[in-house]
Amino acid sequence: MTPRTVDRTMAVVLAVAAVFEVLLVKSRSGPLVANIALALAYTLPLVWRRTHLYALLACVLGAALAMAELLTPMQDLFVPLLVILIVAYSCGARQDSRHAWLSLVLIAAGMLAVMSTMPQQSASDYFFPTMFMFMAWLAGRAIHSRTRLTEALHEAAAQAAEEHADEVRRAATEERRRIAREMHDLVAHSMSVMVVQAGGARRILDRDPARALEAAERIERTGREALAEMRHLLGVLHEGEERADRESLGDGSGPEPRALAPQPTLAELDALIARARAAGLPVVLHEDGERRPLPAGLDLAAYRIVQEALTNALKYSGSAATEVTVTWGSMELAVEVRDRGRVRVTGDGGHGLVGMRERVRVYGGELETGPARGGGWRVRATLPLVREMALT
Repeated sequence: MTPRTVDRTMAVVLAVAAVFEVLLVKSRSGPLVANIALALAYTLPLVWRRTHLYALLACVLGAALAMAELLTPMQDLFVPLLVILIVAYSCGARQDSRHAWLSLVLIAAGMLAVMSTMPQQSASDYFFPTMFMFMAWLAGRAIHSRTRLTEALHEAAAQAAEEHADEVRRAATEERRRIAREMHDLVAHSMSVMVVQAGGARRILDRDPARALEAAERIERTGREALAEMRHLLGVLHEGEERADRESLGDGSGPEPRALAPQPTLAELDALIARARAAGLPVVLHEDGERRPLPAGLDLAAYRIVQEALTNALKYSGSAATEVTVTWGSMELAVEVRDRGRVRVTGDGGHGLVGMRERVRVYGGELETGPARGGGWRVRATLPLVREMALT
């Protein structure tokens, strides 16, 4: 039921009650039609309760005063007082501070004028109706304040959500740039290796054809890996900000490119874990399956995921025991980092989680993060190997 329907229903119900009241009251005086008309005049305008409060106020108080002064005494009627209380509440709830106080003064003056028409008057005749009216107005002000507070909280929550979404987008963009730079270095390093191997193969071709053939095979394998990484790199660039990514990759419009060097791989996990232990994090490494060579980009992605997870474990769990598990499957590579520290709440905007998610997504894998069964925090990334091996 809409608010307008509620107001209409309430106005009709009170109008019927007011008509029955003037029909049944013993002290009714004056023409019945006039009594009914005034009863309708101080009830039906309630349909304006949300739109025209001053007009409603004038109609209700004017009709009540006319009824008390010219027709039926007001002390024998209940509906007019109920309507005035509803009007007082509405003025308090739906008007700003200045208009609400003005409405309070007008209602109080109108009620005092109505009470002054009573033939036998006492202090209680003025005090109690005025007190009830003031309490209704205060209730309206309380609802008004709560409504404003709720609106402010909703607006603040919406703004916070928008800022969080912007932060997540910025973090994702920064991580894509970082990944793109690393993949660019991988491709450039592979090209450098291919040039060196091609030169060596050319020099030994005449005197040692077997070694030259072996070098050619390495060149082919390196080239295939570089081609696969180039495809991934183009995918990252396509999703990021192209101009910013070009500057990050050193196309002449940005900073000078860094020295090209091999990026870390899973073969360097022991050194990474040693550094984590030196920093105060007790880490144990488990490997399941047979370790074998991986495409450079995927190898780097797996290493970075473990690195980020260990950084988070050191940051949030302190000196809690941590386990790193690398599972070498025939179809996929799985890396898992689990600490035994306290369960923590980490939002989507953290650069560490965003970086892991972006790396996993580049290679079509899956990332799971969250509280671990039995306590602590768990990060598990699964990277498919079939497509990567096919490209190499």
